[in-house]
Amino acid sequence: MKKYDVYALGNALVDIEYHVEPAVLTSLGIQKGVMTLIDEHRQIQLQAFLGDSHEKMACGGSAANTQIALAQLGGDAFFSCRVADDIAGAFYVEDLRENGVDSNADESMDPAGHTGKCLVFVTPDADRTMNTFLGVSAHFDASHVSEIVIAESEWVYLEGYLVTAPDSLQAVQEARRLAREQGARCALTLSDPFLLQSFRDEILGIIGDGVDLLFANEEEACQLAGTDHLEAAIEPLKALARSFAVTRGAAGALVFDGECLIEIEGFPVEAVDTLGAGDLFAGSFLYGITHGMDPADAGRLAVWTSSRIVTRFGPRLEGAELQELLRRFRAGNFTDDTKE
Repeated sequence: MKKYDVYALGNALVDIEYHVEPAVLTSLGIQKGVMTLIDEHRQIQLQAFLGDSHEKMACGGSAANTQIALAQLGGDAFFSCRVADDIAGAFYVEDLRENGVDSNADESMDPAGHTGKCLVFVTPDADRTMNTFLGVSAHFDASHVSEIVIAESEWVYLEGYLVTAPDSLQAVQEARRLAREQGARCALTLSDPFLLQSFRDEILGIIGDGVDLLFANEEEACQLAGTDHLEAAIEPLKALARSFAVTRGAAGALVFDGECLIEIEGFPVEAVDTLGAGDLFAGSFLYGITHGMDPADAGRLAVWTSSRIVTRFGPRLEGAELQELLRRFRAGNFTDDTKE
C-alpha cells in the first residue's frame, strides 16, 4: 500500500476574494467569468483600488484546493508548489499544514520573489472572475517535482493552469513522465476555458496518448472536443482519457468509468458563489475512488459536496463540515440541513 493517495502539483496562490457588481469589472477592464494572468504592477493597481473590501483570504490555487478537500475527507495528500520567503508564503505553508496536506513548499522558498496571488471577483449571479499574478509560481519547474513521493503515490494530479508558463509546463511534463515510470495513474484537470483558447497544443501534449482520468466542466469538455454540444463531445473525450468526469453545474455531472457513461443528478440549491466547486468536486471524486467507491458513487459524493460549497462564499469548506457530509452520504441522508 502506497503512502499517498494523490500527489499533486499546481500554482501556489493566496486567494483574495471580493464581491463586486459586473459594472465594477467593466470599469476596471476585466473580462467577466474567466481567469486572466496579470503582472505585479496590475495586481497592486487593482488592490489599491479595491482597498480592504476583500471578504476572505486562503491558501489556494486549483490543485491545492483539491488536495485540501481530499485530506479533509480523510485521504493522504501531497502537494508540490513554490512560494516565496515572505509573509504570504509563510501563511500558505502553514495553511497547507493545518489542513493535513504534506508539501515540499518550505524546502525551496524563493528569498527574492513574491508569493503568487489570485484576486477573485464574485458577482451576484454567483459567477467568479479571476485575475492571477503568478509570482514565483511562474518559476515552479521540474526540480520541484518529487520522484520519491510520486513513487509512493497511487495518483498524480496535474493542474491545467501550469501550462501557462514554460517552467511550470516543464514540471507537468516531468510529473507525467515519472507517473508512467513509477506506475502511478495520472489525472488532469482542464482548469479553465481560457487555457483551451490559448494553450490548446500544450494541453494536448500533456494528454499525449491519454490520461487515466480527466476532469472538466461542460464548456471545457466541449472546447477540448471541438463541439458546442456535450453529447457530441463524448466520443472524442473517450479517445483522450480512459475515464472522465464532466461537471454540469446544477445539472450534476457526467462520469465515464471506462465502460459505462453515468449521469449523476444535481442537488437543488441556491448558488451564491461557484468558486472552488470544481476543485472540491475533484478532491471528493479522488477520495472516493481511492477509498473503495466505484466511479458512480465517487461522482455522487463529488456532486453532493460541491453542491454545498456553492451555497456560501469562499473556495473551500471546513474539515468538520466535509466529514459530516461524508458521514451523511454514507448514511444516504441528503436533507438540506447544513449551515448556510
